[in-house]
Amino acid sequence: MNGRDSKAIRKIRHRRVRRKVTGIISRPRLCVFRSLNHIYAQLIDDSRGQTLVSMSTLDSQVRSKTDGMGKSKKAEVVGTLLAEKALNKGIKQVVFDRGGCKYHGRVKALAEAARKAGLEV
Repeated sequence: MNGRDSKAIRKIRHRRVRRKVTGIISRPRLCVFRSLNHIYAQLIDDSRGQTLVSMSTLDSQVRSKTDGMGKSKKAEVVGTLLAEKALNKGIKQVVFDRGGCKYHGRVKALAEAARKAGLEV
């Protein structure tokens, strides 16, 4: 891999995706970041540079519901709660930004749970 580590390669992929994906007020960007133990998701309006809704496995709502669950199940809960918050704010459509990660595992679980909860991803 030409002496590059996986974080640097992910950032290159993320920059490539971000050239094409931007969020506007009518269709904000659903940005996902996955760390080793947690997953973070936020809806961002790039035209104003403002986060509209955010949710992660560190939030108290998620922690109370996910005791003893695996990481993919936690990601599903985050996606569901994020979609509920977005729908309460009147946001129905979003553009999905996978953050340079593969659309697989926790990232896929979060996106599908958001779709199931009513967001058009």
